[in-house]
Amino acid sequence: MTFYVENETDCRFPFDTEALVREVAGAVLEAEGCPYEVQLNVILTDGEGIRRLNRDFRGIDRETDVLSFPNLDFASEADFSIPEEREADYFDLDTGELLLGDIVLSVDRVREQAKAYGHSEKREFAFLTAHSMLHLCGYDHMEESQAQVMERKQEEILAGLGITRDEKTKEDDT
Repeated sequence: MTFYVENETDCRFPFDTEALVREVAGAVLEAEGCPYEVQLNVILTDGEGIRRLNRDFRGIDRETDVLSFPNLDFASEADFSIPEEREADYFDLDTGELLLGDIVLSVDRVREQAKAYGHSEKREFAFLTAHSMLHLCGYDHMEESQAQVMERKQEEILAGLGITRDEKTKEDDT
């Protein structure tokens, strides 16, 4: 997996964000049976930055915690069958990697939500990464049944990595 993490803020977390993105993204892709090596872009921004993107791309003029910009058009969730005529749109022609999409995380929301939910910033960051990765794999949560599927998958992935809600606000760099 090739991924790029760009931090547009001065925010630093007490854990390795790149390693955590790699770990969580890899676990999601494995769980979803992705047969390809992928490219993934992750941008860390502040509240105003994510509000601007939310307004410009979704027409919603407010902050949010994470935005997902998938590159693939899925027929159904985690259906990684790529029509031959779309290969040039979906793959990096130099590396052969699947261009999965972009994740934008609000560092302000990671901190606020971790505090509000009483768990670590690492857990919140991992949760939002898993959530966004599932969107990049074709999942949505517009219907209650879809939301339940995403919630279950997110919890299973994080539990499998040992990143649980029990992890308190004291950060560790494991």
